[in-house]
Amino acid sequence: MLFRSKFRAIEQAWFDHGIILFRDQQLSEDQQVDFARRFGELGKVLHQHGGGSAHHPCVMFISNIRENGQLIGALPDGEMMFHSDQCYMQRPSAAAMLYGIELPSRGGNTIFANMYAAWDSLPQSLRQQLEHSRAVNVYDYDNAATQRSESVRADAPRASHPVARTHPATGRKALYVNRLMTESIIGLPSDDSRAVLEQLFAHAENPAFQYEHIWRKGDLMLWDNRCTQHARTDFDASERRLLRRCVVLGEIPQ
Repeated sequence: MLFRSKFRAIEQAWFDHGIILFRDQQLSEDQQVDFARRFGELGKVLHQHGGGSAHHPCVMFISNIRENGQLIGALPDGEMMFHSDQCYMQRPSAAAMLYGIELPSRGGNTIFANMYAAWDSLPQSLRQQLEHSRAVNVYDYDNAATQRSESVRADAPRASHPVARTHPATGRKALYVNRLMTESIIGLPSDDSRAVLEQLFAHAENPAFQYEHIWRKGDLMLWDNRCTQHARTDFDASERRLLRRCVVLGEIPQ
C-alpha cells in the first residue's frame, strides 16, 4: 500500500509538471522496464530506428558508440529539432523514460517545452480558428531523423491528429504540432498551412516555455509526450554518449 501511494504521488507530479527527474539512479535494464511499465503498456522499438535491446523489445539505446564498426544505438549524433515522440503514429506514445549511462563533457542537452503554456498563450482568435483542426505528422527515418527535410518519402509513416489535443488525465489542451514532424494542416491551402505552422512552431519554441536539461550519469527523466515537446542540442561526436529509453503507449489523441 505504501509503494502504491508513493507511485500515485509520482504519477501526479508527472501530470502536474509534464516532466520529472530522478537523480543519481543505478538502474539495470530490467529495473527500468519494470518502473516504466507502472505507467502503462510499453511500446516496442520500431525496427526502422535500430538500437534495440537484445533482452527487451521495448528498450532502445540512444548512442553514438560503435562496436565492431556498427552503431549500438539510434539517433547517434548532432542537434535534433523539437518534436513529440511517435506523433506520426495513430497511437503515439504517452510517455518516454530516458536513463543516462554515458554522457559527453558538454552538449547533448535535452530541451523540453511546455505545450499547455504554448496553447494557452496563443491569441484567442487563432485558438478559435485551430481548435477543431487536424494536422498531418510524418517521420522520414531515412532522410530526416533529426532535422526536417523538404523531401519526404511517399511511404514514410504518417498520421493526422488534432492541432490541440486534450490530455486524458488533466483535461487541459496542449498544442500538438512540431517542427520536425508536422507536415500540414488539413483543409488549408498549402501556402496558408505553411504560414500558420511556421507561426505555431516559432511560438511553441519560445524560450519562456522551456527547460534545458543538462544530463548527468544516473539521471532518469520521464516526460509526457501529450503536453511537451523536446529537442536535443549538439555535442562533440568524438565523445561517447549512451542513454537507454522506454516508451509508454498512449491513446488516440482527441
